[in-house]
Amino acid sequence: MHDHHSDGPSMNQLIFRMGLSTETISLYLLCCGLADSGKSITTQNLEQIWNGSTESLAEELQFLEQKNILRLQLTDRQDRSAYQLTGIEHWKF
Repeated sequence: MHDHHSDGPSMNQLIFRMGLSTETISLYLLCCGLADSGKSITTQNLEQIWNGSTESLAEELQFLEQKNILRLQLTDRQDRSAYQLTGIEHWKF
C-alpha cells in the first residue's frame, strides 16, 4: 500500500511504532496537518504552530530528515526551508 498525498491524509500510523520522542512525533503530525490542509511544510509555517523553541524545531526537523520522513526541498537566504513528507518506503527504521 502506497501513501499518495492526493488521495487521503498523509499521516501514517507507523510513526507511533518507531520509538521516536514525543517532540518528533508532534512535529511529524504538524507537518501532516499542514500538508493535509494544502499548506506548504515550511519552517515559517511550522514556527507559527510549534510550541517549542526555534532551536528545538530545527533539531526535530533535522531528525525527521535523517530518518527520511521529511525531505528538504529548498532553502532561501532567510533560513526558511521547505520540506516534503516522504512515503514510508523511504523511512529509515
